[in-house]
Amino acid sequence: MSNNGESNNSYRARAEGTPARRTQAQRDAVTVEIGYALTSAAFVAAVAFGVVTGPALFLDLSHGAVRALVTSGAGLAAALFALRVATVLYRFHHVAAPQPSQPGRTSPDS
Repeated sequence: MSNNGESNNSYRARAEGTPARRTQAQRDAVTVEIGYALTSAAFVAAVAFGVVTGPALFLDLSHGAVRALVTSGAGLAAALFALRVATVLYRFHHVAAPQPSQPGRTSPDS
């Protein structure tokens, strides 16, 4: 087993082109990141929907105007939800770098 919790077999599997098995810590990190992405996206979408449709609650608007506000608010909320989930997961996938094996060290040979 290596310092990062992987067995030598998973390293060989990656070198041969077959998918490597993820450690429990990696699976947990992905699960937490997905939960964060969905929760923060739901919050952003709810705020956007509230901002766009808020005037419909406080102003005396026609039925058509209220319907337009609700429709545009729902569309904006859906778009922002998808965008937020995609950006959080994309950033997690591309920024997640392996941690140094020793705390306070930046590379294995330092």
